[in-house]
Amino acid sequence: MENLPNQIEKLENQVVEKIADNVYTFGVSKTVGRVFGIISLNRDPMTLEQLSEAMGMSKMRMSQVVREMIELNLAEKVFIKGVRKDLIKVENDYYQTFIALFTANWRKTISKSRLHEHSLYQKLIDLREEGALNKELEAQLDNLLKEIKGSLDYLNWISRLIEFFESGEIFKHVPKVEDK
Repeated sequence: MENLPNQIEKLENQVVEKIADNVYTFGVSKTVGRVFGIISLNRDPMTLEQLSEAMGMSKMRMSQVVREMIELNLAEKVFIKGVRKDLIKVENDYYQTFIALFTANWRKTISKSRLHEHSLYQKLIDLREEGALNKELEAQLDNLLKEIKGSLDYLNWISRLIEFFESGEIFKHVPKVEDK
């Protein structure tokens, strides 16, 4: 029979992989998910060196992964008196992690889509102002403008949904399950 420390290490690795899978469903790399899992299980902030060793990757690559995690609001650098190295901490609240992942992906999508929609809208307005449109072309333009307006309304709705999550208002309607 395998010794207890090896069994526990295998189980920890399975937990880290499950966390990586969960994060991956939000469009985030499994590498970010694994690092998140490792820090979560450690419970204390970790240095880049510790993370590099735990993941078996270079400090440079680990620095890139940590930067991505910070951009996604999954991690933050923390200061502890007497420690000269950067320490990386993650939120151990699964609800907040979900909100960070959910909102980060939607913010990116909204940003790209809004730029595209506004560009298309402006091109359509410019075409309309050039004039010389027959009834059929004017109807096509109107349909496209209506479609873009609907898309922008949808993007604004998603923005409000993000605010609903980030403000914590969601928990008034879908309460967290509290440990008893």
